[in-house]
Amino acid sequence: MQLLAPDVLAEARGLSVGACAAAVGLGLLLWLFGWRWHRFWIVAGVTVAGGFYGLTTGQAAGSHVLALGLLLAVAAGLLALELARLFAFAAGGTAVWLAAGALLPNGQELGIFFLAGGLAGILFYRLWTMALTSFLGTLLAGHAGLVLFDTLTAFDAPSWAGRNPVALSVSVGLLTTLGLAAQGAQLRCRADKGESQSRPAKKRRKNAAPSNELTPDEQALRDAFHKETP
Repeated sequence: MQLLAPDVLAEARGLSVGACAAAVGLGLLLWLFGWRWHRFWIVAGVTVAGGFYGLTTGQAAGSHVLALGLLLAVAAGLLALELARLFAFAAGGTAVWLAAGALLPNGQELGIFFLAGGLAGILFYRLWTMALTSFLGTLLAGHAGLVLFDTLTAFDAPSWAGRNPVALSVSVGLLTTLGLAAQGAQLRCRADKGESQSRPAKKRRKNAAPSNELTPDEQALRDAFHKETP
């Protein structure tokens, strides 16, 4: 299985330069800010997918295409965050199932790998989201970048990708790992910044000790209550 597929590159050759550049930018944002903006990515992706599905279904059924697509897009967007962990389960299970099928083509009971991958996607939700967004961003930016280079020059991207499948797959894996590390570094920086901001507040609370200055009458009253009886 080729991660940067020559067929996809050949089909995308008709895209304009602006569309390719926008896809590259979107892929880089997804690669770098996958977890930080994960709620936005989930809602936007599910909304767009629901809208496309509604348009396709409405067109095939002959009903009101625009209304069905719009309603499905809004409904899917509202439910996206509630179903985020379900998507993580499905994505994790599918990824492990595909990997097991590639490594064990004659293996039995591959459904076990799907369940194991889905449970791992839920238990390690943050890590899995970071890895998935980094991988998807790498794929999007890689395909769009090759198509853009093919459009601007005489470079034959589909043929070159067909001749170098292993090198491209390794490159995708390395870039995915780099994106995962970049997102993890962002989390550490934000955590350190939050701790540095909370420390002065704690010091101020500790230093704000109650005042012990009493009036003469209050001092005399306290001495009377604390005076030892003979």
